[in-house]
This record gives sequence, C-alpha cells and structure tokens, in this order.
Amino acid sequence: MSLYEKIEEDFKLALKEKRELDLSVLRLLKTAIKNAEILNKRTLSEDELASIIEKQVKQRKDSISQFEAARRSDLKEKEENELPILEKYLPEKMSEEETKAKVQEIISGLPQEQKANFGQVMGKVMSELKGKTDPAIVSKYVKEILETS
Repeated sequence: MSLYEKIEEDFKLALKEKRELDLSVLRLLKTAIKNAEILNKRTLSEDELASIIEKQVKQRKDSISQFEAARRSDLKEKEENELPILEKYLPEKMSEEETKAKVQEIISGLPQEQKANFGQVMGKVMSELKGKTDPAIVSKYVKEILETS
C-alpha cells in the first residue's frame, strides 16, 4: 500500500470514528499534498510525499518552540498532540550507528580531491541519505570522518 493510500485509508477511518484531531491533521496534510500536486502538475512520488510530511512535522516542532517561548501552553499542547499523528507516516529513520557506517562507506568511495570539499561531500552523502536520517547527524559524522582522514 502506498503512503498516499495509507493516508486516505486513515482519513476515512478517522471520519467514521469521528476523531476530530486526526481528521484535522489529515485534512491539512491532504491539502498540502494536493497543493504540491497542482504546483508540479503531476502525482507525487513516495519520496516527495515523505518530504511534505517531514515539512509538516518540522512546522509543528517550530510552532511548539515558538508557543513555548510565548507561554501559550494551549496552542503548544495542540501542536504536540498533532505531531505523533504526522510522525507515523514518516519513513523509519536510520540509527546513528547505521548513519555513521553509511557516511563512512560513501566517503570512502569518493575520489581524494572531492574529499577536500566539505560541501561536495555533504551533497553526495545527503543525496543518498535524504529522508532516511537527520542531516545534523550526517554533518557531524562527515566532519568527524574528514578530520580523521
């Protein structure tokens, strides 16, 4: 079952079970997906869907920190309740050990002159690991590995 089909199925189930919070979050997600499809004039791939979901999760996390700073616990709580609903659609992330091993593998396959440019190395690594792990962790390991080589 595709990610989009899973979202549609969960939306219908939430509608039947009258789960208002789930309905609200899934409506917003479906709207974001539909807007991206209209913008791109095509159906989105699984990676593009995951990217949209990641963006929605990031927006919720940013809102939580802003509401916390503004001492708006009511709004912060709402965002915190929405977050797990979205996160269940994200692909499983790699562990830090798996990330480090994959970064090491990718860097070892690069030519020596390319290893001198951190930006090029990060670009190559992130192109292979996009959506599978946290970019901050990747950056940490790329720096660590390049410094020791």
